[in-house]
Amino acid sequence: MSADLDQKWMQYALELASRAEQQGEVPVGAVIVANDQVLGEGWNQSISLNDPTAHAEVIALRSAAQQIQNYRLPAESTLYVSLEPCPMCAGAMVHARIGRLVYGASDPRTGAAGSVFQIASNEKLNHRMEVQSGVLEAECASLLRDFFRVRRNSSSPSN
Repeated sequence: MSADLDQKWMQYALELASRAEQQGEVPVGAVIVANDQVLGEGWNQSISLNDPTAHAEVIALRSAAQQIQNYRLPAESTLYVSLEPCPMCAGAMVHARIGRLVYGASDPRTGAAGSVFQIASNEKLNHRMEVQSGVLEAECASLLRDFFRVRRNSSSPSN
Protein backbone atom coordinates (compact mmCIF):
# COMPACT_ATOMS: atom_id res chain seq x y z
CA MET A 1 0.00 0.00 0.00
CA SER A 2 1.23 3.50 -0.67
CA ALA A 3 2.61 5.80 1.98
CA ASP A 4 -0.03 8.39 1.01
CA LEU A 5 -2.86 5.95 1.75
CA ASP A 6 -1.24 4.93 5.01
CA GLN A 7 -1.05 8.58 6.06
CA LYS A 8 -4.64 9.22 4.98
CA TRP A 9 -6.01 6.37 7.09
CA MET A 10 -3.73 7.09 10.04
CA GLN A 11 -5.00 10.67 10.00
CA TYR A 12 -8.51 9.22 10.24
CA ALA A 13 -7.41 7.03 13.16
CA LEU A 14 -6.12 10.20 14.86
CA GLU A 15 -9.53 11.83 14.37
CA LEU A 16 -11.09 8.81 16.09
CA ALA A 17 -8.52 9.10 18.87
CA SER A 18 -9.69 12.67 19.41
CA ARG A 19 -13.21 11.35 19.98
CA ALA A 20 -11.83 9.16 22.75
CA GLU A 21 -10.05 12.13 24.29
CA GLN A 22 -13.26 14.20 24.20
CA GLN A 23 -14.91 11.41 26.22
CA GLY A 24 -12.10 11.38 28.80
CA GLU A 25 -10.62 8.19 27.41
CA VAL A 26 -7.00 7.51 26.50
CA PRO A 27 -6.81 8.92 22.95
CA VAL A 28 -6.38 5.89 20.73
CA GLY A 29 -8.29 5.41 17.49
CA ALA A 30 -8.45 2.55 15.01
CA VAL A 31 -9.93 2.00 11.58
CA ILE A 32 -10.06 -1.15 9.45
CA VAL A 33 -9.87 -0.66 5.72
CA ALA A 34 -10.11 -3.03 2.75
CA ASN A 35 -9.89 -1.83 -0.85
CA ASP A 36 -9.86 1.79 0.40
CA GLN A 37 -13.25 1.31 2.11
CA VAL A 38 -13.90 1.48 5.85
CA LEU A 39 -15.03 -1.86 7.27
CA GLY A 40 -15.00 -0.81 10.92
CA GLU A 41 -13.76 1.85 13.27
CA GLY A 42 -13.38 2.44 16.97
CA TRP A 43 -11.81 4.48 19.72
CA ASN A 44 -10.96 3.68 23.31
CA GLN A 45 -14.11 3.38 25.42
CA SER A 46 -12.97 1.25 28.37
CA ILE A 47 -13.84 3.88 30.96
CA SER A 48 -17.20 4.96 29.56
CA LEU A 49 -18.34 1.38 28.89
CA ASN A 50 -16.80 -0.07 32.07
CA ASP A 51 -15.23 -2.67 29.81
CA PRO A 52 -11.52 -3.53 30.00
CA THR A 53 -11.72 -4.97 26.46
CA ALA A 54 -13.16 -1.82 24.88
CA HIS A 55 -9.90 -0.79 23.25
CA ALA A 56 -10.06 1.01 19.90
CA GLU A 57 -8.84 -2.06 17.98
CA VAL A 58 -11.35 -4.45 19.56
CA ILE A 59 -14.24 -2.07 18.87
CA ALA A 60 -13.07 -1.67 15.26
CA LEU A 61 -12.77 -5.47 14.87
CA ARG A 62 -16.28 -5.99 16.24
CA SER A 63 -17.65 -3.29 13.96
CA ALA A 64 -15.97 -4.76 10.87
CA ALA A 65 -17.06 -8.31 11.69
CA GLN A 66 -20.66 -7.16 12.07
CA GLN A 67 -20.52 -5.23 8.80
CA ILE A 68 -19.26 -8.20 6.78
CA GLN A 69 -21.11 -10.78 8.89
CA ASN A 70 -18.00 -12.88 9.45
CA TYR A 71 -15.59 -13.17 12.36
CA ARG A 72 -12.70 -13.52 9.94
CA LEU A 73 -11.90 -10.38 8.03
CA PRO A 74 -10.75 -10.25 4.39
CA ALA A 75 -7.06 -10.98 3.81
CA GLU A 76 -6.63 -7.52 2.29
CA SER A 77 -7.80 -5.83 5.51
CA THR A 78 -5.50 -3.28 7.10
CA LEU A 79 -5.97 -2.09 10.66
CA TYR A 80 -4.66 1.42 11.30
CA VAL A 81 -4.22 2.40 14.94
CA SER A 82 -2.60 5.41 16.53
CA LEU A 83 -0.80 3.37 19.25
CA GLU A 84 0.93 0.02 18.96
CA PRO A 85 -1.54 -2.69 20.01
CA CYS A 86 -1.38 -4.40 23.39
CA PRO A 87 -1.24 -8.23 23.62
CA MET A 88 -5.04 -8.52 23.87
CA CYS A 89 -5.62 -6.46 20.74
CA ALA A 90 -2.82 -8.09 18.77
CA GLY A 91 -4.23 -11.50 19.68
CA ALA A 92 -7.70 -10.44 18.52
CA MET A 93 -6.20 -9.26 15.22
CA VAL A 94 -4.52 -12.65 14.75
CA HIS A 95 -7.85 -14.40 15.33
CA ALA A 96 -9.62 -12.03 12.93
CA ARG A 97 -6.95 -12.71 10.28
CA ILE A 98 -6.05 -9.04 9.71
CA GLY A 99 -3.67 -8.92 6.76
CA ARG A 100 -1.76 -5.81 7.72
CA LEU A 101 -1.26 -3.68 10.81
CA VAL A 102 -0.16 -0.06 10.58
CA TYR A 103 0.45 1.87 13.79
CA GLY A 104 1.70 5.31 14.71
CA ALA A 105 3.36 5.51 18.12
CA SER A 106 5.21 2.60 19.70
CA ASP A 107 4.23 1.43 23.17
CA PRO A 108 7.40 0.64 25.15
CA ARG A 109 5.38 -0.82 28.05
CA THR A 110 2.86 -3.17 26.46
CA GLY A 111 3.41 -3.05 22.70
CA ALA A 112 2.73 -6.40 21.05
CA ALA A 113 3.86 -5.66 17.50
CA GLY A 114 7.57 -5.51 18.21
CA SER A 115 8.26 -3.15 21.12
CA VAL A 116 7.80 -5.60 24.01
CA PHE A 117 6.04 -8.63 22.53
CA GLN A 118 5.91 -10.01 19.01
CA ILE A 119 2.36 -11.30 18.67
CA ALA A 120 1.38 -9.65 15.38
CA SER A 121 3.95 -11.54 13.31
CA ASN A 122 4.99 -14.40 15.58
CA GLU A 123 5.91 -17.46 13.52
CA LYS A 124 4.55 -19.79 16.21
CA LEU A 125 1.01 -18.55 15.67
CA ASN A 126 -1.34 -19.80 12.96
CA HIS A 127 -1.65 -16.33 11.39
CA ARG A 128 0.79 -13.50 10.94
CA MET A 129 0.27 -10.04 9.57
CA GLU A 130 2.51 -7.54 7.89
CA VAL A 131 3.44 -4.77 10.34
CA GLN A 132 4.28 -1.16 9.48
CA SER A 133 5.18 1.16 12.34
CA GLY A 134 5.82 4.86 12.71
CA VAL A 135 3.17 6.28 10.37
CA LEU A 136 2.46 9.83 11.62
CA GLU A 137 4.38 8.77 14.71
CA ALA A 138 5.08 12.29 15.98
CA GLU A 139 1.40 13.29 15.80
CA CYS A 140 0.24 10.07 17.46
CA ALA A 141 2.82 10.30 20.25
CA SER A 142 2.10 13.99 20.82
CA LEU A 143 -1.63 13.36 21.26
CA LEU A 144 -0.93 10.76 23.94
CA ARG A 145 1.82 12.75 25.65
CA ASP A 146 -0.38 15.87 25.83
CA PHE A 147 -3.33 13.88 27.17
CA PHE A 148 -1.30 12.36 30.00
CA ARG A 149 0.40 15.68 30.79
CA VAL A 150 -3.01 17.30 31.27
CA ARG A 151 -4.19 14.40 33.43
CA ARG A 152 -1.09 14.56 35.62
CA ASN A 153 -1.45 18.33 36.05
CA SER A 154 -5.20 18.22 36.64
CA SER A 155 -6.40 18.78 40.17
CA SER A 156 -9.32 16.40 39.61
CA PRO A 157 -8.88 12.73 40.57
CA SER A 158 -7.94 10.46 37.71
CA ASN A 159 -9.75 7.27 36.79
